[in-house]
Amino acid sequence: MRPADDLSGMDELYRDFILDHYRNPRNAGTLEAPDASCEDLNPLCGDRIRMDVKLHDGIIEDIRFQGRGCAISQASASLLTETVKGKTVAEVAALGKDDVLANLGIPISAARLKCALLGLSVLKRALKL
Repeated sequence: MRPADDLSGMDELYRDFILDHYRNPRNAGTLEAPDASCEDLNPLCGDRIRMDVKLHDGIIEDIRFQGRGCAISQASASLLTETVKGKTVAEVAALGKDDVLANLGIPISAARLKCALLGLSVLKRALKL
């Protein structure tokens, strides 16, 4: 097998991974009486995400998201909720673009970058970071 074939196989694996998070989002829904909440949209494509957060002593005890949009925005939000559950607010504040892109595992075009980062932006605004 040529190296290029290995890369395309990896891309397919990550595409399946993203589609799984899109079709079966983790931590989907809303929280009753969240400690922090925010909703926003990407006006360029119409993606919309809401994040609800339950905090305990500065730690994300529970998190839920709901939204509509492309596979990248929704999978990214799903992956983000898995990443931040159990983390401190300070650890969430330190998360950036590279962390979100590493979660997705595939190159994201400049046009899709806002889709990928929408969940992180909404979460940080919910936590007033």
